[in-house]
Amino acid sequence: MTIAAITELYRYPIKGLSPEVLTQAALQPGKTVLGDRSYAIENGPIGFDPAAPKFFPKINFLMLMKNERLAALRTRFDDASQVLSIDDGGKTVAAGNLATEEGRAAIEAYFAENFADELRGPPKVLSSPGYSFSDLAAPVISIINLASVASLEGIIGRPVNPLRFRGNLYVTGWEAWSERGFPGKELKIGHARLKVVDEIVRCAATNVDPVTAERDMEIPRTLMRHFGHDFCGVYAEVVTGGSIAPGDRIEIIG
Repeated sequence: MTIAAITELYRYPIKGLSPEVLTQAALQPGKTVLGDRSYAIENGPIGFDPAAPKFFPKINFLMLMKNERLAALRTRFDDASQVLSIDDGGKTVAAGNLATEEGRAAIEAYFAENFADELRGPPKVLSSPGYSFSDLAAPVISIINLASVASLEGIIGRPVNPLRFRGNLYVTGWEAWSERGFPGKELKIGHARLKVVDEIVRCAATNVDPVTAERDMEIPRTLMRHFGHDFCGVYAEVVTGGSIAPGDRIEIIG
């Protein structure tokens, strides 16, 4: 039995935009972290139906794999007001209430003007109540083993910001790459239980520095060359709900 602990907890209210630090999260069975990837910016019409949402691959949205300039933006989303604010260079450049047509139009206008060369059609803010624009069809939580990130740092020879991996939970206490054996096992965090369902294949989004927005590393290629795989982290489904927070211990079951 291995005991580890959560060190950091994040959500990403808008797919492809900046993370939000959480002090706690109330997990519910079959759900993502509340508010995680609740919105996405459609890059060209895909026929998304809010009344019957279905999975679309991330290539259909503005995202870091193709649109690294997104990393330079600092965004804030307020649950109570539903207002998204976008800062660039320390200045607020757009804001809008995503619950209203006018607010969404303000955000769409910003991306239409500033990302015109990267768009395949008019950008559109998408959402559907309770739906998450995860990289998987199933609602999952992403977990990053910080020892694996440190192992990668040792190969690259310089710091690797763990936020490149855009995880929900960052964990210490596991051996590097031990998470590769987790699929099929359960993780117990207080009263919550999560079943690990898959490893996370890393894409070119991890090459982008989340602070400078520079595409300055070759993470997937480095993983494959030195470790023989392109995984870093795991996806888990919530089986039993419960509140989690940084500092909570994680027990591996099974």
